Amino acid sequence: MTILQNFRLPLIVFSAITTALSAGIFFGFSTFIMQALARQPIPQGIATMQTINITVINPWFMTAFFGPALTCLILTIASCLNWNQSSSLYLILGSLLYLIGTIGVTIFGNVPLNDALAIVSPDSLEGANLWKKYLTDWTFWNHVRTIAGFLAAILLTVSLYNYTKLPN
Repeated sequence: MTILQNFRLPLIVFSAITTALSAGIFFGFSTFIMQALARQPIPQGIATMQTINITVINPWFMTAFFGPALTCLILTIASCLNWNQSSSLYLILGSLLYLIGTIGVTIFGNVPLNDALAIVSPDSLEGANLWKKYLTDWTFWNHVRTIAGFLAAILLTVSLYNYTKLPN
C-alpha cells in the first residue's frame, strides 16, 4: 500500500468537511452579510467590506479555504492514477468543482473586485459608483462559489460511501 492510499480516506474526509465549511462561509455572505452591507450608508458599507477583506487573510480562514484546494488537487491526481476505483469519478468531479468553482472564481472573480474596492475612498463619488456595481458583481460570483462548494462537498461525501463500501 502506498503512502497516498494510507492517507486517502482522511484526505477525502478532510476535503468533504472543509469544502462544506467554505461553502457555508460563502453562503452567509450570499444570504445576509452582503444584504446587510448594502443597507448601510455607502461609506460605512465600503469601509466594512474593506475591513473584512483585510481581516479574512488569517491562518484559520486560509486553512479552511486553501486546505481543501490542496487535498482536492492530491485526490484528483490520485483518482486519475486509480481510475478503476468506484469513488474516482466523484472525487474528480467534486475536487474540480471546488478548484474551479470556488478557488478559481475567487481568484478571477471576487479578488479583482476586492482589489478595486481596496483603493477607493469610502467617502468618494468613485467609491459610491463602484460600490453599486461591486455589490451586484461580487455577490453573483459569491453565489457561484457557494453552489460550487456545496456541490463539491456533496460529491466528496458520496465518494466516501463508494470508497468505504465493502465489495459484495
